[in-house]
Amino acid sequence: MILAGGHSSRYGGKPKGLERVDGERVIDRVAKALGGATDSLLLIANDPAASSWLPNVRVAGDVRSDIGSLGGIHAALVHAGTAVIVVAWDMPFVPEGLLAELREMGKDADVVAPESGSSRRGLEPLCAYYSQACVAPIERSIDADDRRVIGFFDQVRLARLGVDAVRKYGDPDQLFMNVNSPDELALAEQYAATADRDDHRN
Repeated sequence: MILAGGHSSRYGGKPKGLERVDGERVIDRVAKALGGATDSLLLIANDPAASSWLPNVRVAGDVRSDIGSLGGIHAALVHAGTAVIVVAWDMPFVPEGLLAELREMGKDADVVAPESGSSRRGLEPLCAYYSQACVAPIERSIDADDRRVIGFFDQVRLARLGVDAVRKYGDPDQLFMNVNSPDELALAEQYAATADRDDHRN
């Protein structure tokens, strides 16, 4: 599931997932990583133009509105009717292999989230696996006016992909970076250029 949320206020309302990193839209980079690790793609977006962003991908909106990212995860689970891997649409460097590992760990958990030293939560809930067992706990959180993405984690079986395991795929600061502003877009371009140079050396 690609979560296209936020108001992109730092881009003047322009959809941030449509910005380009190394010549490729961020949303396409996310779709490519998810496409290799999942059976199908679902875009959760409330923008009327969303159906044109990824023409061959199903689009669905929030079931419970105005509750942020938690509402997007809830919508994905309700519309998909099965487990989902969520990736925010402004994360250009999440690798397919990491997503595949989250899915494998999901055989024994309801939520699988990677650890990251850069996150104030210690986990990356917008790059994570969620099972259908999360629907009821999420709805209880919403009804209690708790909009924290991790607010229901203590009600489900949570597994962590440890930061050492994450580092097999690269620097967590880069893997989970969000392109929320022009400055972060410039930084993403720097990361991409460095990766390209490293690829040419190998």
